[in-house]
Parts: sequence; structure tokens; C-alpha cells
Amino acid sequence: MSSKNSAWVAIIGNPNTGKSTVFNLLTGKRQRVGNYPGVTVEKKIGTFQTEDWEIQLVDLPGAYSLAASSPDERVAVDVLTGHAAGVPAPALVICVVDASNLLRNLFLVKQVADFGLPMVLALNLCDEAASQGITVRHEELTRKLGVPVVPMVAVKGSGMEELRRAVAEGLAARPVLPPMQWPEAVHAATSCLARLLQEAGHKPHSEAELRRAVFDADSAVLVRSGLEKDMRKGMLQESRKHLFAAGLNPLAAEAVLIYGWLGPVVEAVEEKKAVERTPLTEILDRVLTHRFFGLLIFAGTMYVVFQAIYSWARPFMDAIQRGTTWLQHGVESLTTGLPVLQSLLSNGVVAGAGSVVGFLPQILILFFFISLLEDSGYMARAAFLMDKLFSWCGLNGKCFVPLLSSYACAVPGIMSARTIEDPKARLSTILVAPLMSCSARLPVYVLMIGAFVAPVYGPWKAGLLLFAMHFLGLLLALPLAFVFNRLILKTPAQPFLLEMPPYRCPVLRNVLWRMWERGREFLHRAGTIILALSVVIWALLYFPRPAAVAEHVRQEIETREEASGRSAAEIKKELENGESPLGQEFKNSSDAAYIGQSWMGRMGKGVQPLFAPAGFDWKITVGVLASFPAREVIISTLSIIYNLGSEVEGHEASLQERMKSERWEQGPLAGRPVFNIPVVLAVMVFFALCMQCGATLSIMTREAGARWAVLAFVYMTGLAWLGAVLTYQLAGRLFPV
Repeated sequence: MSSKNSAWVAIIGNPNTGKSTVFNLLTGKRQRVGNYPGVTVEKKIGTFQTEDWEIQLVDLPGAYSLAASSPDERVAVDVLTGHAAGVPAPALVICVVDASNLLRNLFLVKQVADFGLPMVLALNLCDEAASQGITVRHEELTRKLGVPVVPMVAVKGSGMEELRRAVAEGLAARPVLPPMQWPEAVHAATSCLARLLQEAGHKPHSEAELRRAVFDADSAVLVRSGLEKDMRKGMLQESRKHLFAAGLNPLAAEAVLIYGWLGPVVEAVEEKKAVERTPLTEILDRVLTHRFFGLLIFAGTMYVVFQAIYSWARPFMDAIQRGTTWLQHGVESLTTGLPVLQSLLSNGVVAGAGSVVGFLPQILILFFFISLLEDSGYMARAAFLMDKLFSWCGLNGKCFVPLLSSYACAVPGIMSARTIEDPKARLSTILVAPLMSCSARLPVYVLMIGAFVAPVYGPWKAGLLLFAMHFLGLLLALPLAFVFNRLILKTPAQPFLLEMPPYRCPVLRNVLWRMWERGREFLHRAGTIILALSVVIWALLYFPRPAAVAEHVRQEIETREEASGRSAAEIKKELENGESPLGQEFKNSSDAAYIGQSWMGRMGKGVQPLFAPAGFDWKITVGVLASFPAREVIISTLSIIYNLGSEVEGHEASLQERMKSERWEQGPLAGRPVFNIPVVLAVMVFFALCMQCGATLSIMTREAGARWAVLAFVYMTGLAWLGAVLTYQLAGRLFPV
């Protein structure tokens, strides 16, 4: 049993202060991510140890203040006051502060300190402050504030050991900032509010919590109380009369008073020297945020990214394919004589999960580039550009962050819309965010483009098509946002305020860490949801399996071969030899017939007429139906279908080769290839626009309500079907088959 003391510590800071970097360096791989109970705000907890302490570190959402105008800020207040379910009140808070913006950052520090919590300041970005001619005397700041101040350059790992030591010492000594001397009017307002809450039957609140309620527009303290909005409003109006009587504006009083206290402190510890500013930043901003050239550079950058995703990942994908084939052979050799188990493990588990894992290289490359662009400061410039591009449809640059996040995954994208203050603007952003081409769609694009576009048109055009597919959803999202904002929700115009971070050289360690996190999430998804669905789909494609199906195929082959003059004995001998051409044909034809009459096959054939105008056969339709819980499932579904019923010999044939060999079984197209350019484009358009993600629907329900989630599912599914049909019909005229 460990003899160390245990403690919960929270870490908080303004956006762009390096808080996440500090958290990752402290906790390393010892992290777990989830949501706070009852609220869709990400909860990230990690652990680290010092000589005497075992520490649970809670990463709070980045915030400029605790005014609690968004769910993120409310969670921060709840954690700091000990009211967050599943997280005890922290024994100490690490406040990460930007040394180049000391006054603004200390405002949040002072708000946190008002709860009486012990604290350690991580004075980060000291190198950037020095480059701007700013020096912060951290020893003097320690004396002024009464809490440890640790100078750091987190991206270089500088100051981390000192921070660990300061945290350990702080847990023992419990240093706190000196309390604010609030005016008598503030005490009168909080006393009035305490009396009103007590009369309403609510338990007493701390003085600091009552101040938060008085100062905030709609405080987490009162929201947590469960009072009706009108009652909360009435209590605040009554309490704030004391502030108005003293000439204080309740929503501005806190800032005026705290900045008045902080001003002399910062003046005493901060030195500023005039430095000759390089025009490089101004030149870059003039070009990168230019109305025309900026958009051109952004489009070119995205094209390079997607071209690299397509080209660089191929060798790694081929290696994973070879590993999957080797594993299938190994599983089959171990399960000889057990056909059902052999098919389940080889064609269900290995082929299903392996086909999805094969696209891990693209996911890693995508997040490599996203991390580079974010850490360099370019993404903030892109948001500025998008504000100009989005304004006509009622969105602004703040909406770009959720939409950009949705290119990785719509779930965190929708969750990040919580930073949008106006509820109507937040709702319209949530409704169009799933149209962004998330990383789960990438395997579908790469599979289709790699099999049918690249071999004919070359890698550059293949990369261009991949680039275009990622912007299709965005192009449709803008007019849809116009409909939602202008015609349905009547969203008011939204101001856009953006802090432009300085240009920075990305740190490879941090970039690789983000790649690892996203890759781990993808593998977890492939190893749980996708694997489970693959087994279910295999069962639906494998059963029922009556012997009469194979017997019927056998009789057809025997009849055909006897008509050619061969003896029954010769035919029987060759059919029983699985290595002979006739034996292989019997196996493949039987497997294909079994799939056709399986439960999933019957479902696909029943629905296929609906997708016939888009050029889908029943097997593609099966893939579509199976993919509604998670769109990546189509890869494993097609892999299972073609592994069970492929006419291509051996596992050495990749999924793409099996798809190339697929033929229409009946009808006017009988014998012709199922997949061609019009069908490939239609499939990609359908998956680009359709709502095929149970997790996204779930998070939309929690964030916006079931009614809006159902609306999103219906309109996106209808839009996907219409887009696939139009694409197939139009492409069929451009690429006749």
C-alpha cells in the first residue's frame, strides 16, 4: 500500500496560455477523458506523483473569467466550489498565466482566489514575453501575491520540475492570495441575496459564491440552485439595488474593483523595454488575412494537407493490409474443422476491425497537420477569414472553431459550440456542424478514390478529389445556415472578437502527442464499437445457412458441367477438391448465395430499389444500412461481404481488388461491374452528407434537444440521398459506362 498522501488539484488558465501543454507534461499518458455527469462538458483527469503526494489533476476548460456565461465556465465554477459530481473540491489550484499578458491573466487568478483556494502560479511563455521586451520579476510577484510563482517555458519543458515541487510544497503549506477588500455595498448585496435564498428554502452559500451570483449575468451558483429563471431574476434585481445605490454597475463592478487592485501589483513586478518590432508578423497577417489572397492560401494549404494524407499513408496502409492477411491465415489454420468459428474470427473480427484499422495512417497524418496549423497560430487567422466568408449566412468567425473541430469529429465540434453565447447562433452551428467531413468519412473516400480514381487519373487528381470531398459539406452548410439563421431561428447579428495569438514554431513533441491521443481514440473506437458491430453484421450476413442453398448451387454447376460432356464422377471429385477451379467456384458461388438469402441480404434487397437511382446494388445498400450507427462500419461491412462471397481467390486480394471484381448479378446490368466512377462519386457524396453517427445524434440531443436532433437526422439523410442520386445521374452523362 502506498504511504503517499493523495490530493485533487485543478488546473485553470486563459485560452492560449499553454495550459494543455502543462497538463500533458505533468500527467503524460496517465489520463482519462469523459464528461461531467449530467452535462456535456469534457472532463479530463490525469495523475502525477511527487515524493510525498499522489495527485489527481483536473483540467478545467480554458476561460477568461468565471462570469459563467457558458456551460464551460459554469463547470469551472462548480469544480472550484466543490459542487461538480464526481470531482471533490480541489485542495490546490494551478493557475497557468501568460507572462506577456500578465494583467489580463491575473484577473482570472484573482477570481479563483476569491474562493479561498490555495494556489500556485505557473508563469508560462516567459520566452515570448522576453521577445516583446517584457520581464516579470517572479520573486517580487510571489511576495506581492503570497503564493508561489514558477517561471516556465512549457513547450520546452523548462520549469516543470520546479512546478511539481511548488505543487507539493503548496499542498502542505496551503498558500492563498490576500482577500479583496470589497466595498460595503457588495457585502450588503450578498447579504440580501443570502436572505432571499434562505427564505426560498435553500441552504446557505459561501460569501464568494454569493458574489459570483451578484456579479454574473446568470451565475452557475443560482442555476445550480434549481430556481426558476424569473425567480432568480427577481432575487438578483433586489440584491443589486445595493450596488446601484453606491454607483456600481453589477456586471462591471467586479472588473473595475479587481483591476484596480491588480494595477499597482503588475506595475511593481513588470518591466517593459522598447524593442524593435519586426515587420514580419504584420506582413504575414496582411497576406494571410487578405480578403482574396488569404482565402487562396487557405485553400492551397488544405489541398496540400489532403494530398499528403492520400500519398503518404499508402505504404503504411499496405503494411497493415499484409498484417491483416497474415492474421487471417493464422486464425484459419487454428480453427480448421470449425467453419462457423473460423468465419466469425477471420471474416468477421479480423477482416472487420482490420479493414478499419488500416485507415489509421490517414487519421494520424490528418491530425499531424491540424496540430501544426493550430500551434503555429494560423488557425486563428483562418477563423478571421471565415468570419468574412460566413457573415452573409448568419454565422461568424467564432462558429469556425466548432466547424473546424468537426472535421476531426462532430462530437467535440458540437460540444465546442458552447462557447457561442447566443443560444440561436449556437443551435444553428450545431445543426450544420455534422456536415463537416469528419475523420470517420476519410476511410470511405480513400477506399473509393484509391480503387477507382487514382489508377485511372493519377495521384494528383485523386488528391484533388479528396480535397473537394472535404469541402462539399462546408459548401452546403453555408446556405443551410442561412435558412436556419435568417428564416427559422431569426438569429440576431453576432459580434466577433478574436485574440490573435503570436506566430509560434510548433513543438514536435506536442504535435506527436496530439496525434497519439487522436490515434488512441480511433483505435479504441475500432476496438469496441466497430468490432462489436462487425460481429453483429457478420452474423446477419452469415445466418441463416440452410444446406439447401449450397445444394442448389451444386446442382446448377453439375448440370452445366454435364451438359459439356463431363462425367458425374469427375465433376463430383473436382467439386470436393477445394483447391480445384471448379471447387473454388462452388465455394465462392455458395458463399455469395448464402449472403443473398441472409437476414442482412434480404434487408438490403428490400431497400435497394430506393437506392437504385443512385446506382447502388444491394451489397452497397447493406453497407449503407449497417453504417447508420457509425459510418466507418461500411468498410468492415464491405470487407465482410466480399470476404464471405468474393470471387477473387485468397485473402491476398485487397478489399479494393474485390470491389473491382464485383459484378451485377441480375437485371439489365447483369455481368457488368457494380463500381464505376458515377457510383463511386455517388457513394462518397452520400457518406459526405448523411447523418451516420450515433454518438453525434446523442450529443446533439443533449446539447440542442431531441426535436432538433431528429430534424438534423432527417434533413441530412434526405440531403444525402438526393445528392447521391443527382451525382450518379449527372456523372453518368460525363463518364458513360
